Amino acid sequence: MTDNTAMPDWEKRFRAPRVGLPDWAEDAPDRSLFVSNATGTYELYAWDRATGTQRQATDRPNGTTDGTLSPDGEWIWWFSDTDGDEFGTWVRQPFAGGPDEPATPGLEPSYPAGLAIGRDGTSVVGRSTDEDGSTIHVVRPDATEPVVIYRHRESAGVGDLSHDGTLIAIEHTEHGDAMHSALRVVTLDGATVAELDDSRGGTVELGLEVLGFAPVAGDTRLLVGHQRRGRWEPMLWDVATGAEEDLAIDLPGDVSAEWYPDGSALLIAHGFEARSELWRYDLAAQELVRVDTPPGTVSGATARPDGTVEYQWSSAAEPSAVRSTAGGVVLDPPGFRPPGSVPVEDVWVEGPGGRIHALAQRPAGRGDGPFPTVFEVHGGPTWHDSDAFAAAPAAWLDHGFAVVRVNYRGSTGYGREWTDALKHRVGLIELEDIAAVREWAVASGLADPARLVLSGGSWGGYLALLGLGTQPEAWAVGLAAVPVADYVTAYHDEMEALKSLDRTLFGGTPEEVPERFEASSPLTYVDAVRAPVHIAAGVNDPRCPIRQIDNYVDRLVARGAVHEVYRYDAGHGSLVVEERIKQVRMEIEFVQKHLP
Repeated sequence: MTDNTAMPDWEKRFRAPRVGLPDWAEDAPDRSLFVSNATGTYELYAWDRATGTQRQATDRPNGTTDGTLSPDGEWIWWFSDTDGDEFGTWVRQPFAGGPDEPATPGLEPSYPAGLAIGRDGTSVVGRSTDEDGSTIHVVRPDATEPVVIYRHRESAGVGDLSHDGTLIAIEHTEHGDAMHSALRVVTLDGATVAELDDSRGGTVELGLEVLGFAPVAGDTRLLVGHQRRGRWEPMLWDVATGAEEDLAIDLPGDVSAEWYPDGSALLIAHGFEARSELWRYDLAAQELVRVDTPPGTVSGATARPDGTVEYQWSSAAEPSAVRSTAGGVVLDPPGFRPPGSVPVEDVWVEGPGGRIHALAQRPAGRGDGPFPTVFEVHGGPTWHDSDAFAAAPAAWLDHGFAVVRVNYRGSTGYGREWTDALKHRVGLIELEDIAAVREWAVASGLADPARLVLSGGSWGGYLALLGLGTQPEAWAVGLAAVPVADYVTAYHDEMEALKSLDRTLFGGTPEEVPERFEASSPLTYVDAVRAPVHIAAGVNDPRCPIRQIDNYVDRLVARGAVHEVYRYDAGHGSLVVEERIKQVRMEIEFVQKHLP
């Protein structure tokens, strides 16, 4: 047993058992599925609320997080890949326990592209492969072979299956814009019932997303997310009549929604300026009522059949908890609770593309600064940092560093134009915003200009390497986890869905717009890098593949640049707690060794 008293707080935050928001079976709401790291690896757990029984459903060396329940709650479906490579098949096991079995016999391994399970046992499976592009298959329980009902080279996926199991909603990008999907509703034999395309064939940068069919038999309304007013917000689309119903939801920022189980109302998730909150929208009364949650971030929420709402909440200062509007904690992980951290300060900086929002944290009990400062850059790029609990920034704070996180152009939550702004000058635009916030951090007295660390993972790791090469005098040390390092090679080696995204971002392939890929590739600037750089890479990563990282490292080696590389046997990050702690410890020690 681990001795928690001798463990530093930063390690406790990683090791503390935690649980995710429970998913529940639509027709058996006492049967739930959740993710937990209780064993030291993130795995799926079954929970029978009626009896209180919990059991671990999956057990793999590199962890499992992608799973769902059949509507009747009889089966747990989970995606089985190899060591985090995201390439595999769906398997299932009885809810009460038992051996795993193939859930979609006849389908070869692929990257997942959505899944919907019908009440009669029929499943709709989205797949993506380099050879076939996007395909969608119907797997009937009494059929000998799956049936292909959709095929296209561009990215597409399963959105939802109607309550009666007769209609399938598909998100697709046949028009070639992977950032703005169109919708198609088809029958189980693939016949088109309805189409909705706000992009007008790819000529307008407006997207749609499937939020779910009405949970009532015979109701043909589909809840849809749209961007027609410059942000994400929901509407109702009756796929049988074509009628569209706008919703009177007057809230700033992005708005998403899901159905209450009886179909009478919508649970509204509202994100604005790095915080989020919940509302209930009564469809008959067209009335919006706030669901009481504390200030901070709601990372997930679901309405239960009794009308209560369960949600996962945290803030930068307080660790995550799964709560209910009925009061109290829904699901308490075993063991000790992680220590808290320090709250964030909101920072607004005028940048070249508009007002930039950043979140800053100061180490407790260390005076007023200036501090050595880590610029922790988020991935995505279509994502955003928020007032939510995160163990990695808290670790830097414990070691006396300030932490700054920038919601650069490309981030979500600040309107469609902000998210879409990074096209063509990929990476360079984000770094302009980071540079503007860096200037504020130094001028305000928060950050010591000689002790600035540029750090990030995934897209954030890409921006870290690109920033070290294009802004070599600005950064003292660089940390890049699972980054894009050589963009041309990354394009050719990455999973097919990301190729589609890159063609959208750059306006073509590396052969069609070579100058754009060259201008945005860290490899182009590798010889200008002056700061010591630490790189961590998963050898099975399909998103930021290892070969392109090796190409970058070879150039560092060739000129004797100060660097360290850590390769680990997993994919795009690790689900193993000890592995994550090991990587954070390596980064901290690297920075302490090389920072002036």
